[in-house]
Amino acid sequence: MPDLVAIALDGEALVHALLAVWDRGDTALPIDQRLPADAADALVAAMGARAVIDAAGERNVGDGAPTETGDALVMATSGSTGAPKGVVLTHQAIAASARASHDRLGVTDGDRWLACLPLAHVGGLSVVTRALLNDVPLTVHPKFDAAAVTLAAADGATLTSLVPTAMARIDPAIFRRIVLGGSRMPPGRPANTVATYGMTETASGVVYDGVPLDGVDVRIAPDSEILLRGPMLLRCYRDGSSPIDADGWLHTDDAGHWADTDDGVRLSVDGRRGDMIVTGGENVWPETVEAVLARHPLVAEVGVAGVADETWGQRVTAFVVPTDPTHPPTVDDLRLHTRTSLPAFMAPRDVVILDALPRTNLHKIRRNILSTLAP
Repeated sequence: MPDLVAIALDGEALVHALLAVWDRGDTALPIDQRLPADAADALVAAMGARAVIDAAGERNVGDGAPTETGDALVMATSGSTGAPKGVVLTHQAIAASARASHDRLGVTDGDRWLACLPLAHVGGLSVVTRALLNDVPLTVHPKFDAAAVTLAAADGATLTSLVPTAMARIDPAIFRRIVLGGSRMPPGRPANTVATYGMTETASGVVYDGVPLDGVDVRIAPDSEILLRGPMLLRCYRDGSSPIDADGWLHTDDAGHWADTDDGVRLSVDGRRGDMIVTGGENVWPETVEAVLARHPLVAEVGVAGVADETWGQRVTAFVVPTDPTHPPTVDDLRLHTRTSLPAFMAPRDVVILDALPRTNLHKIRRNILSTLAP
């Protein structure tokens, strides 16, 4: 049976180790190099890896738990809502993802991919697998650096994958296409960007600009949950459990709906079902409120969460990093601003000023922590 081998490297070194692990028929577990040593060791143990490859070479760390023939990767989820899970992705799944992505992006012989997001997360590693499996030239950076990214584009990179905060630090026009994921899309994003919806369990994005990739089925359940089906889905979690039902549908725990737009019917993602705020009997999606508050001139960054309240059930609370710490917005400022675009019940009832928002390594807001920061 194949072994699970953790790779505690980054950049080109990780890519070389990944290919070596695959060549011998084993399964790879990329380890985020930003994790403290104790956390990395705990992740290796929790995922059942037999060995670790790092800068010193390869060493055994225990008996481990074998994987199955055909398993390519075990990817740790970002952990935005708790402990990370180990997502088992097969070679067939990542190949299907790579083909569908390249078909939609119209990749040609003149393109070159730049990988500059963390390779321990599917948003970064999928750039590598797309390039390798489709025989497209590839440049790999160990981390995002705006100057290095700009230089890579000048040297021929035409395609990359970024999160919005990283894109804001470069001139997006230097690339032919930018695949965007990981957090809320910025307003008025450039025409050469593609907003993706997907997750570790789908081996990267499977819906581009609201349209499913070829081979991907999307269904909205009666309770508004987004269900996905396609050849790029995970085989299972590392513990043997699975979010896929008997009919092959992945239950995402995201809520969404089909929206009529000028470009046709598109999937609109409302947010994580557990993030929805119920206040005074009304349902409020945090991302809807965040999108409005982010346009306030006194707001640099904002997260919205529900805080328990005896009268309302939950209070809509804005957690704000101000543009000027000496002049933060008041709750009245934010309520007035919100009510110009949204119903009054969506306006925040409290504001908490922070130095920084709690985020995952892919810049997603950790809402489970936000609500604990309210006084």
